[in-house]
Amino acid sequence: MSFSYRDEIKELNEFTRKEASGSFVQLSDGFTHYEVGNPEANETVLLVHGFSVPCFIFDATFKFLTQAGFRVARYDLFGRGFSDRPDTRYDIDLFVRQLGDLLDALRFTRPVSLVGLSTGGPITAAFTARFPERVSKLVLIDPVGAKPLPYAPFLKVVAMPFVGEAIFNLIRSDGIAVKISSFFNRELVQEFQSRYLLALKYKGFRRAILSTIRSGMLDPVLDVYKRIDKMDKPVLLFWGRNDPTVPFKHSNLLRAAMPHMEFHTIENCGHIPHHEKPDEVNPILLEFLRH
Repeated sequence: MSFSYRDEIKELNEFTRKEASGSFVQLSDGFTHYEVGNPEANETVLLVHGFSVPCFIFDATFKFLTQAGFRVARYDLFGRGFSDRPDTRYDIDLFVRQLGDLLDALRFTRPVSLVGLSTGGPITAAFTARFPERVSKLVLIDPVGAKPLPYAPFLKVVAMPFVGEAIFNLIRSDGIAVKISSFFNRELVQEFQSRYLLALKYKGFRRAILSTIRSGMLDPVLDVYKRIDKMDKPVLLFWGRNDPTVPFKHSNLLRAAMPHMEFHTIENCGHIPHHEKPDEVNPILLEFLRH
């Protein structure tokens, strides 16, 4: 059964996509919205956003790394931003395939450095585990997957057939935007919410989010992280001390699973340290990528 959500009022098509900066490419599962900076540079960094917020969440990182001389790419995961919302299962296989297809379409043949935020953590980790020859370094930012999230009981309810659709139909878009604002610095919330709300207007967003939950994308994946630790690849982990979405204490489990990685705590910071504390995060990130 197809559900229609009251706040999803716009269709993604050739006309509405003109509202987006960047470019579009047809991949095996649909059109993907992406942007590339410094296309002729040799060293590539690919930024993978999280559960629902599109790739604009990497604005500061994209600009900084581009100015530092890297070829930098970012894109919207399927179901988010200006990328298509295919009627399919939004599981790890879909997102890993999208990442690989994008690298192929952009002809990025040399190994790339991957940066995964939140749910982008399991996506970049799974891609690295499956295709280690395509990844040179891995950066994780407050990643999902160490243990069940604090709101796991709610997710179980949402995952129930028809119940999730009913709940999502009751929640207004501005209510979702408020819940997703995981900043320690509340001055950043208003601008973030205004940009996030635009993405929620396109049909298929909530269907994709429900499928993502039901497909286990928020479940623990410590076994994948452990596999990467055995690969002898450089891994960097950032975690905001005050993260309400993926609590800081989860970092202990991930550090135990990946004892060889470099770890940095970002104080007075929520779930998105690269966005909230770029002056602190960027120098560490640059040093890691250059060596």
